[in-house]
Amino acid sequence: MRYNFLILALSVVLVQSCSRKEQSPVAEDNWPTDSIRVLKNDLNFPWEILWGKDNFIWMTERGGKISKVDPKTGDIVFSTTLPDVVPNNEGGLLGMIQHPDFLKNGLFYVVYNYNSGGSYLEKLVQLKFTNNSIQTVATLIDKIPGGSAHDGSRLWITDEAVPKLFMTTGEAYVQDNAQLLTSLSGKVLRVNLDGSIPADNPISGSPIWSFGHRNPQGLVMVNGILYESEHGPDIEDEVNIIEKNRNYGWPSVMGPCSTPGEITFCTANNVKEPIWSSGNVTFAVSGLDYYNNDRIPGWKNCLLLTALKDACLRVLSLSADGRSVLKTQVLFKNTYGRIRDICISPAGRVYLCTSNGGNADVLVEISKP
Repeated sequence: MRYNFLILALSVVLVQSCSRKEQSPVAEDNWPTDSIRVLKNDLNFPWEILWGKDNFIWMTERGGKISKVDPKTGDIVFSTTLPDVVPNNEGGLLGMIQHPDFLKNGLFYVVYNYNSGGSYLEKLVQLKFTNNSIQTVATLIDKIPGGSAHDGSRLWITDEAVPKLFMTTGEAYVQDNAQLLTSLSGKVLRVNLDGSIPADNPISGSPIWSFGHRNPQGLVMVNGILYESEHGPDIEDEVNIIEKNRNYGWPSVMGPCSTPGEITFCTANNVKEPIWSSGNVTFAVSGLDYYNNDRIPGWKNCLLLTALKDACLRVLSLSADGRSVLKTQVLFKNTYGRIRDICISPAGRVYLCTSNGGNADVLVEISKP
């Protein structure tokens, strides 16, 4: 079956720095249709896809299912459903990341919503994959306020000598909590892999690394720079560089510090401005990854950013130092519907998952011969 794919002409260049202008998608006849395939269908709200250390695609679905997918055939070779996940609109089973020694110890981490004492909450849990089954090892952080939306949550583990785990949380519709340092809502958190608090965190005994976030759903580290993507309200989706103890402005600031009130708040509160924002619209940006492979040369040194409402993949070309966005491309506009997440294989193949619901979601592979 032939699919009509909408992408940017790679020969068209638009230079921008934190620009709100971008190229409109146009047909690219030279993009080979046999390099794009639907790897798996009949999925229901997949949330996380990651390229596993065992060279399988690991996936979460919001209802609580964890699956292991063969990237060659699309077959699900293992799946299980966590019993205490409570889906609620956009809440449920969310982010997932594997331990650096996953192939030896089987450890990995997930974030999900649950009920406790009449409250809808969120927690970070360490699990173990062994003998083709999953066991719960420990709850590392719990009682994070949850909501029917604005739950975050992505995970990232650093590759430093003593790895750290980063986690994003949404403000769960309580905007003021994003600025409140006694709340874990609207934050980027940082813990050791056993859940203990690193001694060099900005607040002693607290996992909080940065604050002032609304609903961050993308996280990737490149060359020591931690990039995060998050939803704006009805304007100003953002891509941020996350730094220790920095304030990212929500709810007083949306996007760059541009209005008189925002400038005053930013100056007084050490606000870090985004390196890219969507301007006077919102795209509902979600998954975020970094591409630096020769398979698709036009995407080298780019952040790949998925969008739900805008139903596309954005390619953000980075400057040499990685601290600004030079240009953007819009691809696959309205081809698959809402695109939730992305992962990249070591061979440079790109995988997207959709978030359309109704057991109609798909996992798509993009490659270039």
